[in-house]
Amino acid sequence: MLNTVLVVARKEAIDSLRDTRSVISSLMYALMGPAVVFMVSLAVRADKVAIGMMSVFTLVAAFVGGMNVAMDTIAGERERQSLLPLLMNPVRRRDIVLGKWLATGLFSLAGLMLNLAGFAIIFARAGMHLPWLAVPAMAAAILPLALLAAAIQLLISTVCRSSKEAQTYLSMLVFLPMGIGMFQVFFPGAARGWFAFLPVLGQQLQLARWMQGGGAAIGPAAALGCCTAGVALLVMEAAANRLHRDEIVYGN
Repeated sequence: MLNTVLVVARKEAIDSLRDTRSVISSLMYALMGPAVVFMVSLAVRADKVAIGMMSVFTLVAAFVGGMNVAMDTIAGERERQSLLPLLMNPVRRRDIVLGKWLATGLFSLAGLMLNLAGFAIIFARAGMHLPWLAVPAMAAAILPLALLAAAIQLLISTVCRSSKEAQTYLSMLVFLPMGIGMFQVFFPGAARGWFAFLPVLGQQLQLARWMQGGGAAIGPAAALGCCTAGVALLVMEAAANRLHRDEIVYGN
């Protein structure tokens, strides 16, 4: 099983890297947040606004890093009529989806980590340093968000019949973390205690708390990461189940 999953993941990753335009597009999306926050910090020196925007753009980076990969791995293959030959192999549909999920998640993680690295440089320049002890907690809470984003994008890709249709829906999906993030920035009083364990909402609250000098307890961060990873697995299972439908396998 693991060998099959890794073969599918390797194939999807290599194919995606060949599309230079998509890689450059994802790179620009990932660095868009640090660039905007850098300009804001130069213009107004508003630390709270910069921190709020940082958390929003970090959420968005998790969703845009693997967007181009997700739209091609299933919807693109349906359009090229190469999905059916793949599904005809004696391999479980779950393994195929898992391999595609790992490839998409790899690009999502890369975009997310690049985004965080850019913010770390900018905030260090501004004299704001995140304690090294907070890094494990941040990784436990934030990185699983990229896996959830990849799972959601693959599920949406199974609904679409072409890359163009997938691009439309996946581009709209980016507004979900952006809208949630902006809501929390402008209405911080609306946050509730249980928000800390919800995917997307929890990650933004953790980022804002850390950058404002709050605690970096590993327990709540790990709980948030586990909840996010659990939701990602459920979404991925739903995507795998869709590959058993006749209109997905034989339809165009």
